[in-house]
Amino acid sequence: MSAHPTGTPTSPRDGHHDIELPPGGAEERVPSAFPTVFSWDYNIRHEELLRLYEKGKTLQWNASTDIDWSIDVDPERLTQEELDIADVILGLPERLDLPRRRALDHHFNGWLLSQFLHGEQGALLATAQIVNTVPWTEGKFYAANQVADEARHVEVYRRYLTEKLGVSYPVNRHLHTLLDQIISDSRWDMIYLGMQIMVEGLALAAFGLMRFTAANEPLIQQITSYVMRDEARHVAFGVLSLQDLYTKEMTSTELKEREEFVIEATMLMRDRLLMEDIWPRLGLDAKLWLPWSLHTPFMVGFRQILFSKIVPNLKRLGLLTPRVRKTFAELQILEFESYPDSTEESETAMPPALMAFFTRMQAAGVQFPGLALTA
Repeated sequence: MSAHPTGTPTSPRDGHHDIELPPGGAEERVPSAFPTVFSWDYNIRHEELLRLYEKGKTLQWNASTDIDWSIDVDPERLTQEELDIADVILGLPERLDLPRRRALDHHFNGWLLSQFLHGEQGALLATAQIVNTVPWTEGKFYAANQVADEARHVEVYRRYLTEKLGVSYPVNRHLHTLLDQIISDSRWDMIYLGMQIMVEGLALAAFGLMRFTAANEPLIQQITSYVMRDEARHVAFGVLSLQDLYTKEMTSTELKEREEFVIEATMLMRDRLLMEDIWPRLGLDAKLWLPWSLHTPFMVGFRQILFSKIVPNLKRLGLLTPRVRKTFAELQILEFESYPDSTEESETAMPPALMAFFTRMQAAGVQFPGLALTA
């Protein structure tokens, strides 16, 4: 999908638009050396995982028939008045005319949803590996069910981007690095930790945020509702699968390796949120826009909320070590350690920075349907 010279993308109504490819092309092969584990006793060791498997079977949905694809999507419908109100609060580093400002909003959504798509493909491949490597029968059952979930997620985001939004982006280089690390690791628990806890934990929070930021777009709300329901189970699956291993069985040396991975994965995910892919596409000066994405209250809150499920889940797993806590404190996300983890609550909490942003937006007259703000 290419943009016009002004930076305004062609309309999705022009027809189908292919997903943007990375520089390396359409196919990438990642070597891996993970073992395939047969479980010949078929005993059930973790009843809670079996209950999650049963829940997953009853909550299957069909992306072709349960989503109303006839809903029209106009990614540049925002009026000048609505954008002016938002821009005062967002504190954009330069004023854009209406076509370019609408294009910025359009491209932000295209970039964010593209990274969802790429992350879901990573989850699809990683979960297929879990079927082979997890040593418990009930773990294989659940992972097989999750493979179907992940394929469905790739299906809906591919369709939305190509048929409705009309703007897409290649996989972000920081996300790409993290996915490669996860897929190529031969240890089954590292696949869980990287994908179920880190990548999907961040995605779950991002989906929760979309309920607010895309409140007036009914099609993406439908998609988000179904995908969040699945992702909440997936993250809980990861926590339940790893908690005894990390808190009771692993050596200090093994846990230190997991600690190092958590820190590296956190920094990669932080850097993928800086939207650096967008600026050159729209002809914007990165020297102006990168500091904005790092320091404005909305973007601080945006990054906060995306870690709001990861932090309490890591605490439950015993991985909120002094070094991890130091990194999280520097990123202003340590406050989430006292929040419920994904086995206790699937909802995403609103961090203070975003709470203040949405409160100011509503005070200025911008309404977010379904968003209840509390002090």
